[in-house]
Amino acid sequence: MTDHSTFPDPTYKETVLAPLFEGVKTHYAGHMAAINRAHLVMLVETGILSESDGQKLAAALHEIDLDTDVAALTYTGEHEDYFFYVEAALRDRLGDLGGALHTARSRNDMDHTLFKMALRDRAEDMMTQMTELTSALTVKAKAEAETLIVAYTHGQPAQPTTFGHYLGAAIEVLNRDTARLSAAINNLGHCPMGAAAITTSGFPIDRHRMAELLGFDAPLINSYGCIASVDYVTGLYSAIKLVFLHLGRLVQDLAFWSSFEVGQLYVPNALVQISSIMPQKRNPVPIEHMRHLASVTCGRCDMIVNTMHNTPFTDMNDSEGEVQQAGYAAFDSGGRVLDLLTTFLPACAINANKVRRNADAASITITELADTLVRDEALTFRQAHEVAAIVARTLDGQPLSSGYDAFVAAFAAAVGHQPTLDKAGFATAVAPETFVARRDRIGGPAPAALEAALSEYAQTTSMLQQDGTARRDRIAKATSARDTAFLNLLET
Repeated sequence: MTDHSTFPDPTYKETVLAPLFEGVKTHYAGHMAAINRAHLVMLVETGILSESDGQKLAAALHEIDLDTDVAALTYTGEHEDYFFYVEAALRDRLGDLGGALHTARSRNDMDHTLFKMALRDRAEDMMTQMTELTSALTVKAKAEAETLIVAYTHGQPAQPTTFGHYLGAAIEVLNRDTARLSAAINNLGHCPMGAAAITTSGFPIDRHRMAELLGFDAPLINSYGCIASVDYVTGLYSAIKLVFLHLGRLVQDLAFWSSFEVGQLYVPNALVQISSIMPQKRNPVPIEHMRHLASVTCGRCDMIVNTMHNTPFTDMNDSEGEVQQAGYAAFDSGGRVLDLLTTFLPACAINANKVRRNADAASITITELADTLVRDEALTFRQAHEVAAIVARTLDGQPLSSGYDAFVAAFAAAVGHQPTLDKAGFATAVAPETFVARRDRIGGPAPAALEAALSEYAQTTSMLQQDGTARRDRIAKATSARDTAFLNLLET
């Protein structure tokens, strides 16, 4: 059979090759230049290429970098992809020597190295946003350490606590999510370069040197895994998904708290939109945007992870170009959530009058009344709980603070004698301030317990920030060392 067709087929060009070329221009051109420089330095240092050949290749690469307006390039089909475009430019300048740069490497190991370099930059930026949010919430929690709120369970008023205590719970989760993301970034720190197509190379390459020059911790050891493993992708996007799944729950509370019926959260005018027809409306629309952007981010992460499902354990396009580029949208939508929440939550305030009204009407401090009866009236917990339950039923939505007479009657009926707790003692027992102050165990909302917790959270956040700084410093030092080594070649 005679095949007179020529590559690329026009439809294949427009649907696959051109979009991939554009993606490389946008996301990877700088990283590819870094790999080219590092690889050339390694080839010369190991003696695989002579210094004179290395100097010529370095000069040509430098000229290509200076002469090429990457953003202005368009895909013509003359070269299969951007990699071959650069190699063709080298060969135009150097003849056959231009092809020597590709000694002991493949697009397989190059691609996964490019992807890891692009992902680690984006993931570090997201982690910085997360620690900035955590720091902002910690400052807010300290400021609101004594600000009472109604805590809800199953959508119903449950117990009083403080806004600072609530934010402390969110900070704990955010720190754990940041730790998971940091661990996923660490898993990006092993370099595939030197794996070549599958099995490394017959040339005496220095894989540790390549990893060092590109800012990685070390080589990824198994060469087959370098081009087949996708856990660096699935692990990272799984960690990112959890961030926004968990933040979405916090955002949902903000929506509930800011509703007219609850009215616990006041959103300032700068973050409120009005209705086009109903002038009384104060719509906290940023909450909705954070909620849907968090959900979109979760969906984008699922898309990337699920694309890997039931794929072969080998080098394949399902984990490469277009899939990697599609995943970057998760960093965009997720980053918007983090930035907005970092501004939104610290700007909000608690409506103290609504909190006190709802707390009193819902009898949410009645647990402390039962506890007081155990301590001061020598009742068992079950007896005290029954008395408190009778009081709550008798009041039926009336303020608990006015329920002393109902309490006395319930106590006498259940126990058979009058309580020693007088009206002033009853008022103290059912005050939300008393409830919070007496919850002074580790992790509780009482001021000392909360202060200790917030101090520990701040230390955790600081350690996570140090991890990110150390990784960024390693990459910056590698960039400097790579540039120096490359310039030395130019000057040879």
